Amino acid sequence: MRIAAIQHDIVWNDRGANFERLAPLIAAAAGAGARLVLLTETFSTGFAVDTPGLAEPEGGPSSQFLIDQAGANDAWVCGSCPETGDDGDPRPYNSFVLAGPDGTVHRYRKIHPFGYGGEDKHFRAGSELITVEIEGVRVSPLVCYDLRFADEFWGLAADTDLYLVPANWPEPRRSHWMSLLQARAIENLAYVAGCNRVGRGGGLTYVGDSRIVDPLGELLATAAVGESILLSDIDPAHVTEVRDRFGFLDDRR
Repeated sequence: MRIAAIQHDIVWNDRGANFERLAPLIAAAAGAGARLVLLTETFSTGFAVDTPGLAEPEGGPSSQFLIDQAGANDAWVCGSCPETGDDGDPRPYNSFVLAGPDGTVHRYRKIHPFGYGGEDKHFRAGSELITVEIEGVRVSPLVCYDLRFADEFWGLAADTDLYLVPANWPEPRRSHWMSLLQARAIENLAYVAGCNRVGRGGGLTYVGDSRIVDPLGELLATAAVGESILLSDIDPAHVTEVRDRFGFLDDRR
């Protein structure tokens, strides 16, 4: 299965402008054969976690944009956005929405809000990991800061061929981002696709460094500072072959 990671800029707190920016990029990725298209964390607003009224209801404009794009391009389209739950708590989740071309929608709610950046004061944590099979590839989504917590990846590893990690990871810690993406692939003998934003927002600079990593840590596609579409083919048989050859997962205790 061919996947795409769209490394893009984000217009701060302007959903309409971001939808307009992203629609042709998604179409270009699908036109290049991508069956799954990954956008960044908070793709429609930027990481504006302390903005009053940022939250959308579940199924609001950002997730509807993903659903519409999936249907229009006959591909899975995903990214994260701020969505409230159904229990009356006004604080949103950082919700990874994975939309299929047939209208199917799956959600993963970011388990680790980013305390250093204040996300934990305004967003609440999710509690459940998910894995979705897409055209024979077992896909597990996580979001940005989750990348620092190896236990979540380990817990999913046995049933995962591909991890998806959208992010708003700032420039000062760019080496951590790049190193951790490769580490998670190597540890779990699985593909990892990390999609980070570029540009400036909230007083921070973002330089992308998006990458798709294979189960042995080799870089299949990378991008640096500008807007880019990364493409790579994902083969679950390669995951099985690597795991059978090395057996590292079997030695975990």
